[in-house]
Amino acid sequence: MDSLPADLDPVSAALADAEPAVPAPGDLTLPEIQLAIRRAAARLCGQLNWAVLHEVPLPNNRRADILALRPDGGFCCIEVKSGARDFLCDNKWPEYRDYCDALLFAVDDSFPQALLPPDVGLIVACVGPHCRPGGVFAEAELLREPPAHPLSPARRRQLTHRFATLAASRLAMLEDPAITASLRAARRVE
Repeated sequence: MDSLPADLDPVSAALADAEPAVPAPGDLTLPEIQLAIRRAAARLCGQLNWAVLHEVPLPNNRRADILALRPDGGFCCIEVKSGARDFLCDNKWPEYRDYCDALLFAVDDSFPQALLPPDVGLIVACVGPHCRPGGVFAEAELLREPPAHPLSPARRRQLTHRFATLAASRLAMLEDPAITASLRAARRVE
């Protein structure tokens, strides 16, 4: 886009500057960008000594991209956004607050950060071959600490149980893929 009208609102301006609908040849696809951001964010969590699970179903029928358990017992929900359009089209992220002590967004280094609300944490990952020769992404960085909004003790207990059960189930399936049917049957009984 050569130039934008002066009266263009910030959301429209962000969309105009957003990623192209079809990536240029050699560029990463949106799923590849999302995966790279998620992996970089998970590696950062590991450096912070946070235990992570990906794609965690929450009791409100939402699914956290990353749910991280900190050493202090607190939970961080990390929502991965591949671009401005992905963020602007998502109106469900506020519903994650009820299931974490802190909410963060993980984005790539080209994301227009001014779009993100100020009351969330921010993780930025460098995505693409420009970040590391021969690699798709480099390590992520925590640019803004998330403000705390502590869970109630009952909600924390519920979430801790969910986190532990999901982690144990996934580990069991890695050990013995045939256990998947048994785990599904056990969930139906509960």
